[in-house]
Amino acid sequence: MTRYVRVLAALAVLSVALTGCGDGDGKPSAADPAAARSATASASPSSGAGSRGTAVKGPPTLAPAAGGLTPVFERGGAAAGKTVALTFDADMTADQGPRAASGERFDNPSLIALLRRLDVPATVFMTGRWAEEYPTQAKEIGNDPLFEIANHSYSHYAFTADCYGLPVVGEESMASDVQRAFTAFEKAGARNVVPYFRFPGGCYDDKARRALAPAKVTAVQWDVISGDAFATDAEAVAREVLTGVKPGSLVVMHCTRSAAPVTEDAVRQIVPELRKRGYRFVKVSELMKH
Repeated sequence: MTRYVRVLAALAVLSVALTGCGDGDGKPSAADPAAARSATASASPSSGAGSRGTAVKGPPTLAPAAGGLTPVFERGGAAAGKTVALTFDADMTADQGPRAASGERFDNPSLIALLRRLDVPATVFMTGRWAEEYPTQAKEIGNDPLFEIANHSYSHYAFTADCYGLPVVGEESMASDVQRAFTAFEKAGARNVVPYFRFPGGCYDDKARRALAPAKVTAVQWDVISGDAFATDAEAVAREVLTGVKPGSLVVMHCTRSAAPVTEDAVRQIVPELRKRGYRFVKVSELMKH
């Protein structure tokens, strides 16, 4: 955790940069394999009933922990084999709208395009505020079968006190904050939304886990820290990931042009090397099956 503390401390000092991912105009090119994937995507939500009333099995979740606490998932079990899940946090706080309005971009379309070209499944932990700012991109990511959208709170406020300088969500508002993000995804038209939640800053305690119980989500953390936030050396980021990955690993990364500028270059190095080592990339929903 030491390295992650340093990363998040820097994040707080620089006002918790907004991270996001998507395509600039929300339209894949004709040569983009995402176009074919989207054309064949199911018109049904990830859970519920099919057109003939047949139940559609939703993504896996973990059972509540002792005392009804929200369960926490950090990596796949031994049965996962040589699989690894790359996850990308898309943060945006409620008060950063003016910066977006003035032209600052919190997406990273070239990173998403790279994942598509490399055919790498990924889970995007998105804040509801980001989905409101970029609804077209949220819809496109959420309707591409290569990706899934998970919940990263509405506006990236902390769920515990003293979480790297982040504003704090009141305990009584935690479940509704998570639901507000899910509502934003639904409003944007994103279909492939999974009932997973990542605590902003990775900060949580039993009070937060208890307060989230009504939201019926599985909290998702990680076992590999990329260190990509504010990094300037793509090779160093790639080295952190390649050194840390083990069978069933869950990697935390970011997707933003300003706060994580070398992530795309790092991914370009990480993916072929892990494939060379025999790893297969999966979304969190698949990793959680093991």
